[in-house]
Amino acid sequence: MRKRTALAAAFTLAGLAALLSWRMPPLPPGTAETIDRIRAAPLTGVISGTAGYAQSGQVRIWYESIPAVNGEKGVVLLNTSLGVGSLFWPPAFLRTLAAEGYRVVRYDHRGTGSSSWMAGWTRKNPYSLIDMAEDAIAVLDELRIDRVHMIGLSLGGFVAQEVAIARPERVLSLTLMSTSADPTDTALPGPQTWPLIRSAIAGLPLLRYRLLGGETNAVKSVLAGLVAHHKDEPLDVEEWTKLVLYDLRERNGLNVRALMQHQVAVAVTRSRYPLLDTITAPTLVIHGSADAFLPIEHGHRLAAAIPSARGLWLEGAGHPFPYRDMPRVMEAITSHLDAADPRAG
Repeated sequence: MRKRTALAAAFTLAGLAALLSWRMPPLPPGTAETIDRIRAAPLTGVISGTAGYAQSGQVRIWYESIPAVNGEKGVVLLNTSLGVGSLFWPPAFLRTLAAEGYRVVRYDHRGTGSSSWMAGWTRKNPYSLIDMAEDAIAVLDELRIDRVHMIGLSLGGFVAQEVAIARPERVLSLTLMSTSADPTDTALPGPQTWPLIRSAIAGLPLLRYRLLGGETNAVKSVLAGLVAHHKDEPLDVEEWTKLVLYDLRERNGLNVRALMQHQVAVAVTRSRYPLLDTITAPTLVIHGSADAFLPIEHGHRLAAAIPSARGLWLEGAGHPFPYRDMPRVMEAITSHLDAADPRAG
């Protein structure tokens, strides 16, 4: 019980840190005008693929299937992080995968986005990561995809492992980013509480956008975070503005209850370490050396426990995605997908 309570507290703290983790930077010139212009016009281009729903028991799971560019050589299923809808995969990440010849399927975890928001959920009757893995399999079944490349980020990495354990015949490869096989493992470092607290305190100025409310401030909050995390990289203000506004208008925005639900799903699910040697899919583990939420030792142990896994260790990278060295990361991921998929050649 102590371990579960500590885990829930760590996830809550990580959520706060993710919300408040950046100092208030100056937004790109013309940001206010861009937001006003896009708010006044119809929203287009956010969903570029074919969207639909899969049925997972009594739960409806929203998905989008984005076609590959110039012919399909494989399919990637994206499993996103705790409490976050699938719309917030960086658009450049999606485009790169599609340009490399991979159809990209993303879906909303239960409790987020346009999937069921689990109104009847209680702590006494929670769902588990195994249930969430069944949601991913339901999407594959709905789209009639026999085998897929699984990419999982943080919580999504937990889910991807569960799919590979339960249904190895459906998984061509695994890419596990900033994740763990058991975040409650006492043999490994836990969340680095003080770095997370310092990060949250340092980001308190950003909270004013959230407190002021409204569409414009919601967009500015996301943009400010992106600018602070990627100071030297260009930011497509128009693209991200459309994404945030679409999420607010069409999908009701962030479901705060999903943060708690996902925390509990992690806490009630058994460790995967005893089962990792059953994973047959080629696996790439990506982890940052400065990850304060899931320290890099989790990535090292994960890579060591999965047969034929290899690691990509990012010096100075923390838990937030995208990482700062994304060209290197994308090259590693696409090379991994190509090597694992016989159709890629």
